Amino acid sequence: MNVMMNRRPDRPALLLVEDLHVAYGKAEVVHGASFSVGEGEFVVMLGRNGAGKSTILHAVSGLVPSRSGRVAFAGQDLGRATARTRVQAGIVPVLEGHRVFTSLTVEDNLLIGTYANHPRGDRSKLGRIYDLFPELAERRHLQASRLSGGQQQILAVGQGVIAEPRLLILDEPSGGLAPIVVDRILTVAHELCRAAMAVLLVEQLVEKALRHAHYGYLLETGRIAGEGTPVTLREGTLLERVYLGGHA
Repeated sequence: MNVMMNRRPDRPALLLVEDLHVAYGKAEVVHGASFSVGEGEFVVMLGRNGAGKSTILHAVSGLVPSRSGRVAFAGQDLGRATARTRVQAGIVPVLEGHRVFTSLTVEDNLLIGTYANHPRGDRSKLGRIYDLFPELAERRHLQASRLSGGQQQILAVGQGVIAEPRLLILDEPSGGLAPIVVDRILTVAHELCRAAMAVLLVEQLVEKALRHAHYGYLLETGRIAGEGTPVTLREGTLLERVYLGGHA
């Protein structure tokens, strides 16, 4: 059973997930997860490897089917909506592993991020991304394969942001990256929340994630074990239990 605390009546839900169950074949890996993300809110989902965090993001994005439960966005039940339909509705995932098109240039990769609503690409959106990520502007004509791992991750985030999502989903953006690159990505994501875009982040770097978040959920073996503000999560014992099994 989910442990539900500190509900936010002042933040109407943009994304509402209720009693979500997800399975791979006969093996259920998410067991009745319920959570929400408000308009302009930065929400982090924390938990050990294998807890089901990425699976939840994939289910919300329409990349894997749910066994049961409800996913609603902006008041609309997504039901069996495809991943493309969800992107067009405003849910844009940036998946783990720098998934960019290495044979294309930086600029062409960014334009792909506009295809859901502009099949021929929308160059008018490029300026905003180059303002947010000057390192991409400097390399706009380079083939993406020539970028470092950190630069490819920034490009992947830029590809998500250029789609102008209402909800940007970030799955482990820190993987294998230098701390300065992680800070850059999370700082930009936090700034975008101030402009009313919501962020749902899965991250292993707990303190960095909580530093930017408005609210957080703790996931343990496919279930929401607890939730609260960053201050609440830091001060309680649940965070220690989830990550260390109760042993400091």
